[in-house]
Amino acid sequence: MPSVIRHAAITLLILSGCAKAADPLPGMPPVLDKLDIYSADAAGALSPVVRKFPSLIYVPNSGSNSVDVIDPKTYRIIRHFRVGRQPQHVTPSYDLKTLWVLCDLGDSLTLINPATGKKGKTLKVKDPYNMYYTPDGRYAIVVAERIHQLDFREAHSMILVKSLPVPCRGVDHMDFSADGRYLIASCEFSAMVVKVDVEKLTVVGSLDLPGGGMPQDVKLSPDGAVFYVADMKANGVHLVDGEHMRILGFLATGKGAHGLYASRDSKVLYVSNREEGSISLIDFATRKIVHRWEIPHGTPDMGGVSADGKVLWLSGRYSREVYAIDTADGHLRARIRVGKGPHGLCVYPQPGRYSLGHTGVFR
Repeated sequence: MPSVIRHAAITLLILSGCAKAADPLPGMPPVLDKLDIYSADAAGALSPVVRKFPSLIYVPNSGSNSVDVIDPKTYRIIRHFRVGRQPQHVTPSYDLKTLWVLCDLGDSLTLINPATGKKGKTLKVKDPYNMYYTPDGRYAIVVAERIHQLDFREAHSMILVKSLPVPCRGVDHMDFSADGRYLIASCEFSAMVVKVDVEKLTVVGSLDLPGGGMPQDVKLSPDGAVFYVADMKANGVHLVDGEHMRILGFLATGKGAHGLYASRDSKVLYVSNREEGSISLIDFATRKIVHRWEIPHGTPDMGGVSADGKVLWLSGRYSREVYAIDTADGHLRARIRVGKGPHGLCVYPQPGRYSLGHTGVFR
């Protein structure tokens, strides 16, 4: 092959690879910074949609079928209301205008108006343990853990479009690739993660985790290169290459590693270690643990970071309390008594252009 033709062929291959890497899911808002998919989530960067919403902490109490609403300035409960059976998470809608209380055993979603913090209508939806949104905003993904499937529903009406069975037990958390074309979901009771093509709505891969673990929360690194998967049984976090579905490494964070949250400056990942009452901080740049904070007699679970980035809010799943943790040094600002079994706590509003669901995954 003549050198000119060979050079042209190599150039074409390179350009094709670049084009593929830069080919996002149709309809997804463009990535603002390819080195930081969370760049729109910086401290104080509230969307005009949520700017006038009151800053509140919404706590679903799985064991008492209720929601407590906390004022983060006074650390006091200002509202309490009943919802369906076993509320698991409070999830912001893709368009940021609505919060949903997910009651899996009650087979229902209860609306909260974030402009007032008050309870609204309730919809019948099968087994909503968790809920996410596709990055184009087309579908809400109801994670039906009990019946082993992902239900893709029209994002506003919640009308079922497609039920996708998954080849595992205990599907519960997920995150999306930087281009939005696939998601990685954890399967708590099958020690594996599965990969789903977001455009075709099909399962395209799976990966067994070493040691027969119990994977929980999933979070993509700011540069989009690796998925962090918390594992309660392995007591740490797996690093997963989602493109090739392979394990890149493991970080031993602490007993019962559970929830994962990025800091507002996209520099560290907060890991809640539920069974030992601690928070580990992973440096995204070095992929190393750099700090560890203790919560005496605590059971830190799910939550989120305040809009200004100064407070990490977490539910105390088996302690009937909520923790307000100072992100400057890890000291406890407050421990607030709430209902039984507080779980997927939502801090709202938070910065970001749109919500991918859970307790607040924004981009």
